[in-house]
Amino acid sequence: ILIIKLSAIGDVIHALPVSYAIKETYPEAHVTWAVEPPARELLEGNPYLDDIIVFEKKKFKASLGGFWENFWPLRKKLKAGQFDIALDLQGLGKSAALAYFSGAPRRYGTADMREGSRWISTPVRGENAKGHIVERYLDVARAIGCRVERVVFPVAIGDSDAVEARQRLLLAGVPEGRPYAVLAVGANWPNKRWSPRDYATLADWLFERHVIPVFVGGGLLDEHLVEDITRLALVPPVNLVGQTTLKQLAAVIAGACVMVGGDTGPVHLAAGLGVPTVMLMGPTDANRNGPYGQIENAIEANRPCRYCWKRACPKGLDCLAAIHPPQVEEKIEQIWRRREGQ
Repeated sequence: ILIIKLSAIGDVIHALPVSYAIKETYPEAHVTWAVEPPARELLEGNPYLDDIIVFEKKKFKASLGGFWENFWPLRKKLKAGQFDIALDLQGLGKSAALAYFSGAPRRYGTADMREGSRWISTPVRGENAKGHIVERYLDVARAIGCRVERVVFPVAIGDSDAVEARQRLLLAGVPEGRPYAVLAVGANWPNKRWSPRDYATLADWLFERHVIPVFVGGGLLDEHLVEDITRLALVPPVNLVGQTTLKQLAAVIAGACVMVGGDTGPVHLAAGLGVPTVMLMGPTDANRNGPYGQIENAIEANRPCRYCWKRACPKGLDCLAAIHPPQVEEKIEQIWRRREGQ
């Protein structure tokens, strides 16, 4: 069985339960996952996968010569898998090509496939076709007979990753045993990012409650955002942006008392790990993309144009500016009260 979910990191996290569902139902099946390089690390060590095929999209797009140079080795790997079934969970032209060249006689995809992919794989319109994306992916697994009695996000955090994460927290100023919150500063879409001023206000509020705010992310933009937050905050927060691998990030998140951020990979990772997760949402909706299993912890922007699914606001609005720090603080306190009650 070939699972095709290439990117982005958050989307790959959403699809992880499919690997568990397949192996629980068909323990003798040989399960392979096709993925792009940035998300590969999330799949390494997954006990419900037997193989990983890396699709290096950049090499294919570099030139016509680069395309053909990489096409034949990739096709050979796909053919060597002798796949009976391909599950196209990406639903785009590039994933449709992988499904087709896999040679699998049975090919299935999600209900909302695009770029002609529905002509390669059969769209599955299950009972969750309008529900959460995790359940939409699991509907594709159900279509090949998988039992879905538990939803498991298999992220294998090794001992070395946990030790390194702990060391980085200590060096950054988080003492052993001190509660800390993780805040995901960035997102690929501009209108999924909360403002530095609001994050600074929340960071100071956390410090007042003896919880250390730890910012995570990656890339130059996220580094600049944390610099802005640090200038605005009364107490400098801990900055781990760009300082961890994905597995180390998972270990950092796993030890947090709460996670806060937009609709982005690290926040979905937190939800998958069972960490209390507050997600700030505007252009996307909680019903489809909210923190899985914790939809009640999503805070949606109070705007009539929310759920537009546009990367940048056509009206020029700061989408998440409609969400204010007191709303987030109250949501966090609700989570903490529930945990104390339990």
